[in-house]
Amino acid sequence: MSVRHSWVVNEGGATTSWFDVRLAFADGARVDALAVLSGQDVRVEDVRAQPPLSLDDLAVLAEWLEDPLFEACVPAPARGGPAAPRRARPPWPRGREGRRLVAREYRAAREEGGDPVLAVMRATGHGRRKSLRLIGQARDDGFLTPRRARR
Repeated sequence: MSVRHSWVVNEGGATTSWFDVRLAFADGARVDALAVLSGQDVRVEDVRAQPPLSLDDLAVLAEWLEDPLFEACVPAPARGGPAAPRRARPPWPRGREGRRLVAREYRAAREEGGDPVLAVMRATGHGRRKSLRLIGQARDDGFLTPRRARR
């Protein structure tokens, strides 16, 4: 994997930086992405893959790119030095308490008519797969109703 700083735009005290990201696999497949750092937010603006990515692969693309992008994009002082954690996720409790909070976010989004999985993704900072896994665990613990009736 390689991350290369492409260009920077300074305007009105705000700095926006673009990074070219290349993820190459042993079988010859590759993913090229354009990432943008604006303030403390890192976003992937464009993705090209050869062969094309499946929807499942596209869903986990952020997890593949997260650590290398964080290392390349976020300046060291903002990370608090080399001993700082590498993930830019909000703190989220583990275990039963975390699953209880996942259920609360899920139900709140359903009541507001929003996408409950997206609400869990935003709250936890995890990708779609991990969020779906957390929702399933919350169901298993009885915090959410079962998805399907068991026969």
